[in-house]
Amino acid sequence: MNNLNRAKVEAPANAYAPFTCQYTPQIPELLLRLNCTISISTYQAGKLIFLSPKDENSLVQLPRHFDKLMGIAYDAENDKLALACKEEILILANSKQLAEHYPKAPNTYDSMYMPRVTYHTGALDIHDLHFGNTGELFGVNTLFSNIVKFDSNYNFTPYWTPPFIDKLVSEDRCHLNGMAFKEGKPKYVTAFNQGNVMQSWRENITKTGVVMDIESNEVILDGLAMPHSPRIFGDDLFVLLSATGELVKVDVNTGKYDVVIKVDGFVRGMSLHKDYLFIGLSKLRQNSSTFGKLDFAKTANQAGILVVHLPTGSIAGKITYLSSLDEIYDVHILPETIRPNILNTRNNDYTSGIMTPEATFWANTTV
Repeated sequence: MNNLNRAKVEAPANAYAPFTCQYTPQIPELLLRLNCTISISTYQAGKLIFLSPKDENSLVQLPRHFDKLMGIAYDAENDKLALACKEEILILANSKQLAEHYPKAPNTYDSMYMPRVTYHTGALDIHDLHFGNTGELFGVNTLFSNIVKFDSNYNFTPYWTPPFIDKLVSEDRCHLNGMAFKEGKPKYVTAFNQGNVMQSWRENITKTGVVMDIESNEVILDGLAMPHSPRIFGDDLFVLLSATGELVKVDVNTGKYDVVIKVDGFVRGMSLHKDYLFIGLSKLRQNSSTFGKLDFAKTANQAGILVVHLPTGSIAGKITYLSSLDEIYDVHILPETIRPNILNTRNNDYTSGIMTPEATFWANTTV
């Protein structure tokens, strides 16, 4: 992986432009062949980043600001995105017509995600986010230690709470963070411990993590090193052990796991597209009160995306950020998409794009 390409950006001498990244040469060709775009959430920089193939040799990226962005959910049937931000959940819908006629860059983008609905949740520290099979939106409410649903009636509606949590309080007791879906509803979750007092998970952070089955309320695995991002691929449950840099495949019947791959880095956030698994790598802050003093913080010195060919467990490529981006929370692949755009609500651009069932409009122009 020493032969690296670099995203072409203008920068002063001896400095990197914002979000400069380098990547192994096979990455653009792979994304073209897979016909997809990588989306990344980084709460540290407050950005959603689209990484797309410009051609067989280079990438193009689009960073868009969303405050303290964490979980990303994708509704493939309705072509919608949901983003878990600092104090809100934002739902965006895609319009290929608006993308084609985008006034600032016509005939450039193949997708345009436009803000449609905002749930004003308050600062719940939502981590993983997922659409259910009937369009319901589920989130991991880390602050209140439960799985919740979102609608227009309340800040959140509790769906499931670990049996060891005895009351609904905003204390982040066990650092519940991830959920895996099966048959359109939450099935497994990850947490840093089974504590029942405020932020008890900080006491022994690398040795008390758990994976739970929420239907049976049983702990499947314990003693884990900061588990994140549980996902079901096919019939198998996969989990990232962030503090050891491991991707593991879990046997839910025996409570054991096999290590698929181990890397030097803090792994969190992953998405599978066809045979390729895209895993987020984070660079941990040395001054962090939670992570800075831990041994693995010394090796977690890169942020980017690791691409793994899952059937063989081999590394297919890597993207490494040289500036601006240190911590990744979520990774999600947008299929059948080569050059997407997305508008936020920080300026008025999105107000000029109008979507109806029959037609779309930019300002006074019918599309």
